[in-house]
Amino acid sequence: MLFPTIKTAPLPDSALLRRFNTGDQAPGSNAYVDCFVTELAGKTSLEPFVQAFYTSPVFKVERKLLALFGDYAASDDDARRLASGEATTFSAWRVEDRDSQQLLLSDLGGRTRSWLMVEHDASRSTNFTRLFFGSAVVPVTNRKTGKSELGIVFHMLTGFHKLYSRALLSSARRTARSRLAKA
Repeated sequence: MLFPTIKTAPLPDSALLRRFNTGDQAPGSNAYVDCFVTELAGKTSLEPFVQAFYTSPVFKVERKLLALFGDYAASDDDARRLASGEATTFSAWRVEDRDSQQLLLSDLGGRTRSWLMVEHDASRSTNFTRLFFGSAVVPVTNRKTGKSELGIVFHMLTGFHKLYSRALLSSARRTARSRLAKA
């Protein structure tokens, strides 16, 4: 397995991303929703996780591509402001919802969502924090058929998306772990 610390998981009951999960992930379903989870030793809150995610080495490549091809530049300071709740936009996304444990972003076109969540687990002898990352892709109406669908491009890129999601969460975990060790 390429990213052994990253697992697929069902959405937690409290997940803000749940509003897009119809339980039917088949082609032509209402929306595509996924959820990945990893664990981090120690207790961390949403703010450092969000900052670690959007400043991680893997996401910095995406930020550069978004700045180059989409004119959506974002800096580490922009990521810090998003994480702290000072900003409601970041690169090509806007904050759709947030609470003390999670953040839901929508792309500016409203077609995709990105979701981050922390969940503490004190049931073991050492504190752990579960770090969640998920996405939703909202279907569009096919003009010819009138049916709601995700589209051929989505289906062609699903495998890459799942691999990239694991890479993003793994990179964010390493970044968060490194920052915790320095604190």
